[in-house]
Order: sequence, then structure tokens, then C-alpha cells
Amino acid sequence: QVQLVESGGGLVQAGGSLRLSCTTSGRTFNNYALGWWRRAPGKVREFVAVITADHNTYYEDSVEGRFNISRENAKNTVYLEMNSLEPEDTALYYCAASSVNDRHSLRDFNEYEYWGQGTQVTVSS
Repeated sequence: QVQLVESGGGLVQAGGSLRLSCTTSGRTFNNYALGWWRRAPGKVREFVAVITADHNTYYEDSVEGRFNISRENAKNTVYLEMNSLEPEDTALYYCAASSVNDRHSLRDFNEYEYWGQGTQVTVSS
């Protein structure tokens, strides 16, 4: 059974940092892109960042320079380091896996075959 399990969410003050982790199991994802998405209350699911199988990284404009995505294939884990957090970053954060390798397609949630259940991030002002 394929699973993606997120952890590391929580409550943090504006300007603070959090590190999210997503551990995969049930199959190897070394040849998959691993991405982070988020959904804020009342809003649609939004692309945050993705790291491809060959470790190219792409970010949504509002998190560029504040967030850093990385992966550790030996641990079947992808990370999202979030710094300078803002109240607007409050959302449920999901990790997802895609067999696509195109940077434009990876911004489309329909291109992701596997999803985790999410971890809540709340940033207080």
C-alpha cells in the first residue's frame, strides 16, 4: 500500500520557521517528482514547491526565497523548510508524487498520482 505521510506542522508566530517532512512507503519514488501543495480555508489547492527526480527545484512566487524543498532518497523523504513565515502561509500542507518531469506540468495538481493526508500549518500575526 502506497503511503505519503506528512509531519512537522504546527502553530508558529509570524517570522518563524517550520520544517515539514513527508515520508513515502509502499513503492520507490526515486524516479518521481515530489511536491508540496497547500490549501487555505476557503481557497483552492495551491502549488508550493516541487523537486524533480534529478533534484531540480521550482517554487511558487510567493514562497521563493523563503521556502526550500529538498529530498533524501535513502530515507524516502522530502522536506520543506519554511522560513519568514507569514499569516498568509496558514494552510493544510500536502505532499504529492508525480511521474511527470515537466516543470510546467508539475504546477498542475492533476499530474500528481499520489497524495498524503496533509499537515496543518498555522501562522499567527
